[in-house]
Amino acid sequence: MELYDAINRRRDTRAEFNGAPIDDEVLTRVLSAAHAAPSVGMTQPWDYILVRSDETRRAFREHVMAEREVFANSLEGERSETFQKIKVEGILESSLGVVVGYDPTRGGTNPLGRHAIADAGLYSAVCSIQNFWLAATQEGLGVGWVSFYREEFLRDLVGMPEHVRPIAWLCVGPVSELPDVPDLERFGWRHRSPLDTVLHEERYTER
Repeated sequence: MELYDAINRRRDTRAEFNGAPIDDEVLTRVLSAAHAAPSVGMTQPWDYILVRSDETRRAFREHVMAEREVFANSLEGERSETFQKIKVEGILESSLGVVVGYDPTRGGTNPLGRHAIADAGLYSAVCSIQNFWLAATQEGLGVGWVSFYREEFLRDLVGMPEHVRPIAWLCVGPVSELPDVPDLERFGWRHRSPLDTVLHEERYTER
């Protein structure tokens, strides 16, 4: 698969996992691609926790479903009806959970490149996730980024120290297929905007 193919084939995977195991060599390649991401000051401020325990995954899913209900209760009318059709996680269907942590202390007390933009380290960790996602797509794996959780719950669940921020739970595993159309588009929640709606020349222009 070419790079541009992987970019366009990548999907936030929910229901398509088939539960098959992930080959160890494949997983190592994907994690190595994540670890090769650019990072401000060469700090590599990410940690990956591989979660295979059914007990841990069930506990996390229960928490996520409770948060899903909180969000659902904030919706009304057509928006509520649309959201009811959308699956927000594949925690138990996937073969593996990967929790990504951001450690702002990596690189010492005065890391290069963060004196003016403190969040540059967080951006680096997100670049690592993007590498992981594209490499997984290349390897025929699906990835679903779960965002319906409270950070303190996930931190406690996987034993992260207080200073490490849990920025993602990734559902990972072989899939039966990757849909051509993203779920949120398919169900009518939102549609992808064309490039020219976000492109500016020289200065920001109000649309």
